Amino acid sequence: MRIPASSAQTIAFGVGPTDWRSVEAGLLRLDGHRETNGGPQARLALRRDRTALGLDELLKAFIAVDPGKSRQKDDWSRRPLTAEQETYALNDVLHLNALRERLTEDLRARGRLAWLEEECAALAAIAVPARVIDPDAYLDLKGTKDLDRRGLAILRELYRERERLALELDRPPFMLLSHDTLVLLAARRPLDAAKLLEVPGCTVKVERRFGAVILGAIARGLDVPDDERPVRTPKPRPHVSGPVRRRIENLRAWRTKAAAAIGLDPGFFFPQRLIDRLAADPPADAEALARTDGVRRWRAEVGGPELLQALRTA
Repeated sequence: MRIPASSAQTIAFGVGPTDWRSVEAGLLRLDGHRETNGGPQARLALRRDRTALGLDELLKAFIAVDPGKSRQKDDWSRRPLTAEQETYALNDVLHLNALRERLTEDLRARGRLAWLEEECAALAAIAVPARVIDPDAYLDLKGTKDLDRRGLAILRELYRERERLALELDRPPFMLLSHDTLVLLAARRPLDAAKLLEVPGCTVKVERRFGAVILGAIARGLDVPDDERPVRTPKPRPHVSGPVRRRIENLRAWRTKAAAAIGLDPGFFFPQRLIDRLAADPPADAEALARTDGVRRWRAEVGGPELLQALRTA
């Protein structure tokens, strides 16, 4: 059935972890469209003891629909899709209208619909920055502290190749080779296909598709001269003054009580980034608090007086 463009409504589900944290799962209004995306709606609607925000969990919790076995880890680039994959893909959007309406009803009944609208408006106004490539990002992978400089040189080459392939194939880098697998490759340094297959994460499929690239990166890393091999240096911790540290402690104590009182997850109600921001530059009054980037008016109205008191008594 063809739906006229004037009456069509776009509903999408699924964003990155940052958006899930910043906007509470659910209804989004962006340029006239509505999106159910794991942002404000479900976190504002969910009780504190129910924190699962995946679509499957929300369908079960709010409209008693069991979407069946998850196929998120399937290889969706393979064609043709199986009948089970087609059904899963259709079910991914089939119940979004009902879920959105149920979440909206819950928020309206609890007097939180305005909170949602404010969160969504803030999200819609965010300008997406261009991705900045950090050439030393590989040094932050778990396990790099156990690698010698030769291993770090190999890891650098592997990381670069994975980034290049990810862009070329339009796939998330970790879907090609996990971080753990990269570090293991840098540690074990296989020199042929047989040894490559012994590394966890290097399946027959990986070897067939990327084996030559992986082995080439390892060879280049081994050839890096001693004086050009990377050095992993600890990053200095930022200095936090005594008064700022005390304000952080007071705000976290306030957040624990305030979040419990309204039944919200503390990390969503008042993220750590906001605590750090206010502790470093305390607002003078409620209006200044509401104008602080990221705070939103609804947060200032819900806990403003107690929050300001916590800052003053630090």
